[in-house]
Amino acid sequence: MYSLSDFDFDLPEELIAQIPLPHRTASRLLHVDGEQLVDRHFADVLEQLSPGDLLVFNDTRVLKARFFGVKETGGKVEVLVERVLSNTDEQRTVLAQVRASKSPPAGTGIRLAESFDVTVGERVGEFYTLHFPGDVFELIETYGRLPLPPYITHDADDFDEQRYQTVYSRVPGAVAAPTAGLHFDQDLLDRCQAKGIGLAYVTLHVGAGTFQPVRTEDLAQHAMHSEWYTISQQTVDAVRTAKAAGKSVIAVGTTSMRALESASQGGSLQAGSADTRLFITPGYVFKTVDRLITNFHLPKSTLLMLVSAFAGYDRIRSAYAHAIAQHYRFFSYGDAMLLTNTSHLLNTNTSTD
Repeated sequence: MYSLSDFDFDLPEELIAQIPLPHRTASRLLHVDGEQLVDRHFADVLEQLSPGDLLVFNDTRVLKARFFGVKETGGKVEVLVERVLSNTDEQRTVLAQVRASKSPPAGTGIRLAESFDVTVGERVGEFYTLHFPGDVFELIETYGRLPLPPYITHDADDFDEQRYQTVYSRVPGAVAAPTAGLHFDQDLLDRCQAKGIGLAYVTLHVGAGTFQPVRTEDLAQHAMHSEWYTISQQTVDAVRTAKAAGKSVIAVGTTSMRALESASQGGSLQAGSADTRLFITPGYVFKTVDRLITNFHLPKSTLLMLVSAFAGYDRIRSAYAHAIAQHYRFFSYGDAMLLTNTSHLLNTNTSTD
């Protein structure tokens, strides 16, 4: 049984990528191929895929979810929209983190971006509900700022607004990008299709909880953050077709992975929408995904636990040590890995929440 300290490692600060490379496919790819660690360029991923394989992408789009505002009392406030709860004429409400010197009570008015007023509603755990005066998505897109991860030290600029979105993003709702997909440009997607590789999509709106550290040494005590996903019947059919032909289903990113595995908890992949709190740790046996393209993750993070469950704890430890020694770039704007599922070869206990 693993504990939190088993997923810690020392990362030199200079390896945390602060800006994206000039071209999306210019990043490196560490191919974990059995016991071998092969250094590749990301564009070489096409050579590792076969006709009939299926790439599954997360088509969520990052909201300009960060606002700076002022309370009625004059106090400064920072707001990060976590999720749009409703956007109808009757109710336009979001769930948000609100940072202020004093917690705002229900009924408090806040002026955001010096442009429009929201009203604080009920408290929901660490979040607040905020009631917007008009179309939520329009106000966010017009007045909000792109929220970069906490380990990126600069404010988002025009280049970030382009590069911190995947080229196929289409469903607004995330507050963090599904970063494995940032390595794909349209030309690479076109070349995948020309080779006979299928492209399918799920939607999982990545929440700010993805950056929250695990605070308990006993992983069984960790409360996993909730994220909303949807999977279409078209994607389910594409997965079944690939599986029936003996081909690989490749999740592009841990968010695509979580959506597919969450929708497979009944034993087989099912179309639909739901919230998921699936917490994957070593011992979990993956039901749908055969291979995974993913970036390098933070120490002690749930995503590091997920990839350790997928490819094997010792193998991931070796891969990360290799990546650090070879000066790979880490985290959202960093390099990528190509992993193969080995969970079915292990005889440890499943740990999910």
